[in-house]
Amino acid sequence: MSSSDPFQELVDAVRQAILATSPSPTASNPSPPPAPSPIVNNASSPLPVVCPMVRTTPYSGAAGDCKGFLLQCSITFATYPQVYNSDSSKIGYLISCLTGTALRWAESIWNQAGPPVNTYAAFTRHFMEVFGRIDQETSAGEELYHFRQGTLSIQEYSVKFRTLAASSGWNEMALLTTYRQGLEPNLRMMLAPYDDSMGLERFIQMTIRCAARISSYSNSSMSTGGASPGPPADHSPPEQPLEPMQVDSRRLTPQERQRRLSLGLCLYCGQSSHQIRDCPTRPVRPLVSTILPIYEKLNPFTSNVILTANDVSFTVAALIDSGSAGNFISGALAQRLGLQTTPTEVKYHVQSITGQSLSKKDVKHRAGPIHLQIGQCHEEEIWLLVLEGSTIDVVLGRPWLARHNPILSWGSGEIMKWGDTCWPECFPKLPLRSTVSITMCSTTIESPIEKQSVNIPPCYSSFQDVFCPKRAARLPPHRPWDCAIDLLPDASVPQGRIFPLSIPETKAMEEYIQEALKQGYIRPSTSPAASSFFFVAKKDGGLRPCIDYRALNEGTVKFKYPLPLVPAAIEKLRGAKVFTKLDLRSAYNLIRIRKGDEWKTAFITPTGHYEYRVMPYGLVNAPSVFQNFMHEIFRDYLHQFMIIYIDDLLIYSTNLSEHHQQVTKVLQRLREHNLYLKAEKCTFHQSSVQFLGYFIDHTGVKMDESKVKAIVNWPTPTTVKSLQKFLGFSNFYRRFINNYSTIASPLTSMLKGKPKTLTWTPEASQTFQQLKQAFITAPILAHPDPQLPFVVEVDASTTGVGAVLSQQQQQGKSPELHPCAYFSKKLSQAERNYDIGNRELLAIKLALEEWRHWLEGSIHPFQVLTDHKNLQYLRDAKRLTPRQARWALFFTRFQFSISYRPGSKNVRADALSRIHSPEETPEPIEPILPEKIFVNPIQWTTPPVASEPAPEAPPDCPPHRRFVPPDERIPLIHSSHTSLGTGHPGTNRTLSLLQDRFWWPRMELDVQRYVRGCRECAMSKSPRHLPSGKLVPLRVPNRPWSHLGVDFITDLPPSEGVTVSLSSGYHPQTNGQTERKIQEVGRFLRTFCTSHQDTWNQFLGWAEYAQNSLRQATTGLTPFQCILGFQPPLFPWTGEPSDVPSVDHWFRE
Repeated sequence: MSSSDPFQELVDAVRQAILATSPSPTASNPSPPPAPSPIVNNASSPLPVVCPMVRTTPYSGAAGDCKGFLLQCSITFATYPQVYNSDSSKIGYLISCLTGTALRWAESIWNQAGPPVNTYAAFTRHFMEVFGRIDQETSAGEELYHFRQGTLSIQEYSVKFRTLAASSGWNEMALLTTYRQGLEPNLRMMLAPYDDSMGLERFIQMTIRCAARISSYSNSSMSTGGASPGPPADHSPPEQPLEPMQVDSRRLTPQERQRRLSLGLCLYCGQSSHQIRDCPTRPVRPLVSTILPIYEKLNPFTSNVILTANDVSFTVAALIDSGSAGNFISGALAQRLGLQTTPTEVKYHVQSITGQSLSKKDVKHRAGPIHLQIGQCHEEEIWLLVLEGSTIDVVLGRPWLARHNPILSWGSGEIMKWGDTCWPECFPKLPLRSTVSITMCSTTIESPIEKQSVNIPPCYSSFQDVFCPKRAARLPPHRPWDCAIDLLPDASVPQGRIFPLSIPETKAMEEYIQEALKQGYIRPSTSPAASSFFFVAKKDGGLRPCIDYRALNEGTVKFKYPLPLVPAAIEKLRGAKVFTKLDLRSAYNLIRIRKGDEWKTAFITPTGHYEYRVMPYGLVNAPSVFQNFMHEIFRDYLHQFMIIYIDDLLIYSTNLSEHHQQVTKVLQRLREHNLYLKAEKCTFHQSSVQFLGYFIDHTGVKMDESKVKAIVNWPTPTTVKSLQKFLGFSNFYRRFINNYSTIASPLTSMLKGKPKTLTWTPEASQTFQQLKQAFITAPILAHPDPQLPFVVEVDASTTGVGAVLSQQQQQGKSPELHPCAYFSKKLSQAERNYDIGNRELLAIKLALEEWRHWLEGSIHPFQVLTDHKNLQYLRDAKRLTPRQARWALFFTRFQFSISYRPGSKNVRADALSRIHSPEETPEPIEPILPEKIFVNPIQWTTPPVASEPAPEAPPDCPPHRRFVPPDERIPLIHSSHTSLGTGHPGTNRTLSLLQDRFWWPRMELDVQRYVRGCRECAMSKSPRHLPSGKLVPLRVPNRPWSHLGVDFITDLPPSEGVTVSLSSGYHPQTNGQTERKIQEVGRFLRTFCTSHQDTWNQFLGWAEYAQNSLRQATTGLTPFQCILGFQPPLFPWTGEPSDVPSVDHWFRE
């Protein structure tokens, strides 16, 4: 580099100034820094003033030392502000302290002369991006989590802990808990009674003082002969006594010890008049307790225990003391129980850690065995040292804790879990049975008033921490499944408003905010987002806090993780006989908001602005996020023995022993992921269970009786909203009702068109009660078994289709088909126009679509039963319509056979399609054509046979057709042949009109005889012999409206609004179809106008109607069917009257 380089000149000048002013290494005392003297550079650009001072530690680029180096520089700048008063002087000093990699980087940055070196703040920010540790906070937190005291002194441990805590970003409660867990076990147990509310710094100071006291006591004990051992544990043999600890004494040799034992001499002094326990020369060994005077200021950690001896029982409060060297009972209580005492091997003197005596006399007796019971399940036999003059009835110390090894929550005062040895030793009388459930306390260190009982089988007593409500209220950790809130590119930040709250609401709001802040669920926010906060009333009169996240949800990228299909999930329970249902506590609050997204959940209240740290209720992605979380942690259990629907868990098994193992696995997995259960809503080892609205047992699935009762007691709807609620509630169980869609049709019709008011009719009341009755009589649906063949029964009517999925559940001489599921669907208007064959085929298609997950790929080919015989030959048909071809391609995915079963035997499927409510009343429609353009309204009467109840039909009567008795046949033929709506058609057309709805034996012969004998036909119709001359037949059209034939009937009355536009005539060969229609109209008029020649114009409308209603020989259909797709009724409207008179009049016309 050239000598004129400004960067090199700056570095050299700074180094020379520092070296020139550095203190001598041999000086005994450093002198104060001299007055600053500026160093002037001869370069063209001025150099900053440099202060000669104590040199900052050079920095070479180590990531871990980056922040410390910048801190040293900041201290230098703060010490000499008059020297380092510009950004260039600070940058120059910082660069002068760099070496190695850091110096080379600074050189490249300086030569660029870009924006990073313009200001000191920008330079240091860029400096941190290059050399700082991006994950320093995460690394410090991870190291802090695993940091333990080990062999470090308490001062060294506290210093390093504070250093890591400063970089971790943890809150004070998390730091205090971690600090406590990292302490040496003995010190941690001694500090267990102290509450976490005192704060981290105060707790550290108190820990250091306690450690100093213990160290001081240990030193004093060693100087006087060593620390005294504790008493023997209650469950082990007495310890061998130590030899006399005199100044000049030594431990006995094995030979000397054996000699004294054989001669009956005292092992301490060697005399023969007494044993070692009564040796008058042996000093009393103190029994040390860590009970401190500060205990008097704290709440005692007591457990209500039951002591039983000599048929006498007392319930007392036992002190759980991790610092006590023994287990004690007061002398007064021992006398009340009538306990026999035995002398101990040695005498003990009980004192606190401060040296204060806790008993007036030495402890030299123990009492027992005593039956000790905690709760209703934990029982044991125990020996207790008798402590005379004690004010505490029972003290359970370290020997008791070491034996049972419970997991204690000293902060919340709870026993979270018993040790592994407790189950075989302390629960011997509680076998594992599905019908046995004992009451256990949620905490064993509570006052009786605060005790809450929950039903937990004793075999799961080691999982009491999973049912702890206080643990569930803690802030959960971050996980890979945190709730992410990603906003759309054009989404706006929600801006809610503050709702005024009443006095009760204000109090409830303050309690909710304080509790959530204490738990760490929320925190004060400076977010630009602000959703509204308000309350809604509960059914019990309480208040539920709600946050309006609609604006946030609208702009959130949706997480499309699916929720399970409940009916499909429940079908997996086949063969299960034992069930356990678990319910998570505060489910959504167990998931954290993804770090950095908390501001988006901010909400405002009259007293502040807050944001959630856990997933709140109301977020659009909350159900999917939680379902994904549960599926991920239980993925290996799903559909093996477990079903999960958000926060509801169902475990199912075929036997009890297997079930116990599976429930244990689930509870262990919940513990591993810090998930907690609501014990009062859990049920264990049941033969039947209510789950997600269903009642489930080994036989099948049926409706929840409480839900059915709610439907039966549902009041009559009075508003559109109340009717919607009823239909929505009842629709949940539609799979149990074999004709639900048709039964509920009148009620659903009342909601069409989004009406604002509800008009309740007698028909609606009848349907309402009929639907209730259907829920009462609903059958039990069997669990589908894929190992057995399925049977699908289908049927179709003119208004709907129905199907039943069945299996043979019983083995024997006459196995019966048991329903697994029902299906029904109301046909649309277009589907009702299908012929009977296509409707039956549609029923099969819809049934296979509904149960595809069971039928597609089934082990056994299934059977389809139908009452339409022609469908048996569907697979062999050589020609198919385009619709049938599409359906046939869908059918190739299944292996099934179609069997014919007469309608009289296909009862269940037939009922699904036939039992339906009357047709819906169409809404009033504004007519497209005004009434004045119609030539004449059409009116006709109904014969009695069409309106009277149908008589009983013979067995050979086809379905869907009405049997006509002999005395009603001629009147029916007369009405069909001579009515104005038909106009005296021929034999074939008259027979076609009757065969659509009626049947009787030899119908064709009766119609032929009647038509041949009709007088009007004989007088009005032209002969049908071959015409004279040459006629050219016209080509048959292949579709409607492809050919149009036009001709005019002359001399129509102008009084009826008829006008004639003439065209070229006399070309009958080119317009033969029209000429043929003119002949038919003329014949019609001659037939009916013979005796009414003055009013013949009134029959023109009927003539048009008759021609459009009769079947044509060319197409086999009527003009109405070709153009409109349906055939008008042969007889007038017979439906229920409309609420609107004009509509009813219009339909009847």
